[in-house]
Amino acid sequence: MTNFSTLSLAKTMLHNLDALGFKTMTPVQEQSLPPILDGRDVIVQAKTGSGKTVAFGVGVLLKLKVKLFKPQSLILCPTRELADQVATSLRELARFTHNIKILTLCGGVPFGPQLGSLRHSAHIIVGTPGRVLKHIKNGSLSLDTLDTLVLDEADRMLDMGFIDDIHQIIFNMPVKRQTLLFSATYSDEILGLSTSIQKDATHIETVLSESANKISEYFYDVAQHEKPSTLIKILSHHKPQNVIIFSNTKIHAKEITQMLQQKGIAALAIHGDLEQYERNDVLIRFANQSCSVLVATDVAARGLDIKDLDMVINYELPHDETTYVHRIGRTARAGQEGMAFTIVSGRDAIKAEDYRSATRHFESVDSLPESAAFTLKAPNVTLVIEGGKKDKVRPGDLLGALSGDAGIASKFIGKINVYDRQSYVAIDSSIIGEAYSQLKKGKIKGRKFSVWILK
Repeated sequence: MTNFSTLSLAKTMLHNLDALGFKTMTPVQEQSLPPILDGRDVIVQAKTGSGKTVAFGVGVLLKLKVKLFKPQSLILCPTRELADQVATSLRELARFTHNIKILTLCGGVPFGPQLGSLRHSAHIIVGTPGRVLKHIKNGSLSLDTLDTLVLDEADRMLDMGFIDDIHQIIFNMPVKRQTLLFSATYSDEILGLSTSIQKDATHIETVLSESANKISEYFYDVAQHEKPSTLIKILSHHKPQNVIIFSNTKIHAKEITQMLQQKGIAALAIHGDLEQYERNDVLIRFANQSCSVLVATDVAARGLDIKDLDMVINYELPHDETTYVHRIGRTARAGQEGMAFTIVSGRDAIKAEDYRSATRHFESVDSLPESAAFTLKAPNVTLVIEGGKKDKVRPGDLLGALSGDAGIASKFIGKINVYDRQSYVAIDSSIIGEAYSQLKKGKIKGRKFSVWILK
């Protein structure tokens, strides 16, 4: 393992990396950072969770001209979830210096507020291809000063049909630039894209050098009508703290979620029909343990970073094995261990034969004990405060208002997320009533804010 200190990085950047817990480089960071820092184009094949965001993030941030308050780097992502995750990581990395502005431009949210933000400009734009292109065509975004383009999860963007949008965006940026392309796979389409938009790109492949995720994989072949009871048996037998259940359609995601809720299991769904604010609320509640089960379509298979995820369940076999690998890769991150279960029936059971290997266990559902009145409650409940960064509210202010003025012990206070106009605080469910009452009648930084419970 190689330390970041072996690279020619600013001392302030090294100090910030150390404070964030990045002591040594992952394989993708060790191999890609030297050419990135040299200004070369790179094409990198690395699996999800390999540390690639830090790799391109350090490179992007160190070359910024902070006094030039215009877009200098554009990072394109396939989904809103991944764009938000990348922007959050970049903001943490950017603490090594002051006044770096990072703006996200994604679909599913109103266009107007983004126009207002763009009028004040930004150093780094993180967004999805469709919305970025819309701003370019609208004249609200100019890429004339751009010197770095990053395509994150490029294979996923091609799968989603963004290739034309990507080429149109690139047409509107300077020819002289650094282009960094990250992909989980090296298909002919990815190599063709690299050839068309990169110059003498350095090829880096870290998949083989990265340690395999420690995932125990199980398959159950059952009748179609037995799938709900099999799902409950898996949950009741293993009792995970948190789990993602994947379905192939939005309709099935809704049906599975409703079935679980009726059985006393704290489940929420995320799929393409949700508005952006609804997606944010669901992901926040799942990440802060206010929800134990997330039922998702493949919109969340990549770009969703949940630390310490116990388990992944495929309620249906995905359309291909590549998607299967991406799904189960949400668990066993950062050297942890995880479990993955796949429930198949009918035609899926026939296709599942192609998945057989020495490391995958095909078992009878009879090996799972019957579930007797099993429930799965979330340990926390989320409070929403109608105040955020724009109101100068910081996590410490909320912690102080709860643990100090309201008298809530810090052990009952979980994750705190502060956004522009709202803040979210996870509270132990045993004292949610008291915390809500105290915060509602109290003040934060000497001001009154509306408070409500997210349900």
